[in-house]
Amino acid sequence: MKNMLLLTLTTLVATLTVNTATADSTTYSFGVVPQFSSERISKTWEPILDLLETETGLQFKLSGSLDIPAFERSFTKGGFDFAYMNPYHAIVAHKNAGYEPIIRDVGRSLYGIIVVKKDSPLQSVTELEGKKVAFPAPNALGAALIPRAEFSRKHNIEIEEMYVSSHTSVYLNVALGLAAAGGGVQKTLAQQPEHIASQLKIISKTQEVPPHPITVHKRVPEKVKLAVQRALMKIAATESGAKLLKKIPIKVAGETSIDDYQLINAMNLDEFYVK
Repeated sequence: MKNMLLLTLTTLVATLTVNTATADSTTYSFGVVPQFSSERISKTWEPILDLLETETGLQFKLSGSLDIPAFERSFTKGGFDFAYMNPYHAIVAHKNAGYEPIIRDVGRSLYGIIVVKKDSPLQSVTELEGKKVAFPAPNALGAALIPRAEFSRKHNIEIEEMYVSSHTSVYLNVALGLAAAGGGVQKTLAQQPEHIASQLKIISKTQEVPPHPITVHKRVPEKVKLAVQRALMKIAATESGAKLLKKIPIKVAGETSIDDYQLINAMNLDEFYVK
């Protein structure tokens, strides 16, 4: 009887120890860089957050941003507990607000693309001198920040910048002939409707960098950070979970840290970052 009682108490203590990491009534905010419409972001992320709640026992709330500048203002103030952001945002957010990358796609790199209309006579970036180029926002890393830096330093050209709030709007403006070219990334181009994507062609690709991480603010307890990181890896290991993460897209989930993003510092993009 004593042994049974001891076993029961031991099991109870172990259970309580595990649950302590997730016995938390706090609702954690989760920001997502608005590359797409709010409807699409919600459709992609809500099922993932539902799984995170199931796996961790924590509560999460998707926190939307009107556009990329609004998202930047929010994370600069530490407005999100967790956030999915571009790699340069990760550097800025770490430095200014104490965000730490915890999960990223370790199976691919991020690079920017410059697209023009399929029937455009433009064949190279140097031909964009003086022409209107659409971008989602000044600090969209692959779609604007790196391209603008390369236009200036690598190609020695000046262009007319046009900001249209989202990647989808960039592609639409180019397809409609409202801009001579546009900046985007391969993943967002691949996710465009066929009637838009079929009207575009890529004329340039930028330098490659590690892709968008999921980050956590320094105020979030370490046990919560670890619970979320482990839960995301567990979700990624299941067929249904991996399918959901691919929509972000995170095709090969892996743990990460700010160290993986230090090479971006060497690119000296501060000159082109709009505060």
